Amino acid sequence: MQDVIRFSIVVPMKNEADNITTLVEEIGTACAPLGPFELIIVNDGSTDATAAIALELASTRPWLRVLSHDRSGGQSAAVHSGVLHARGPIIATLDGDGQNPPDQLPHLLAPLLAPDAPADLGLVAGQRVGRQDTMSKRLASRLANGLRARILRDGTRDTGCGLKAFRRDAYLALPFFNHQHRYLPALFTRDGWRIAHVDVTHRPRQAGQSNYNNLQRALVGIHDLIGVAWLLRRRKLARPIELRREGQDG
Repeated sequence: MQDVIRFSIVVPMKNEADNITTLVEEIGTACAPLGPFELIIVNDGSTDATAAIALELASTRPWLRVLSHDRSGGQSAAVHSGVLHARGPIIATLDGDGQNPPDQLPHLLAPLLAPDAPADLGLVAGQRVGRQDTMSKRLASRLANGLRARILRDGTRDTGCGLKAFRRDAYLALPFFNHQHRYLPALFTRDGWRIAHVDVTHRPRQAGQSNYNNLQRALVGIHDLIGVAWLLRRRKLARPIELRREGQDG
């Protein structure tokens, strides 16, 4: 009988052929002690050998699955595809460039996997400390996070961190849109879930280059922020309570 999967790791990748092998090995080492799990690599329209290397790695690792987009849909689309195909009730994500150390995954997963995990805990968000990015990228991120925090009031200082863990069912109930992954704390809070924050380490990119630049992030971020703010204002929570007649069996 196949072991029941406790959690799934979803990693979106685009042109990360030089990073994938080390990342997969590190994820396996970090997650094996936590019980049965699966790793889903989502190849987001790569033009290099990312997909071929992922398939080769999967041939000797039964816990590794590979999905592939026929064209690039972006990071949020890749995460969404991975979660849709995941078999674990708890999902963890990290970026495919290797800057999110996999040894941080147990810290994110622990609050959700604990036997006494709060029923209303929906998301554990990583918060990078000691970021190993360029000064311009750190400044742009700081400005964007500051503006977002003032408007959305989601209590998260670093929403762009790829290290996150969350309930699969709660995630799939969220409204999906491009760049959704940057607003998960606000969206989970919008749906009545409690979120927790965990400080995580960060490291330099070892190979390849980023698929986004600061200008691209800023331009799409303005429209996204307006849209998410609208979503938050339009949401009204009403929890249903099933009514039963006296003496009615459950």
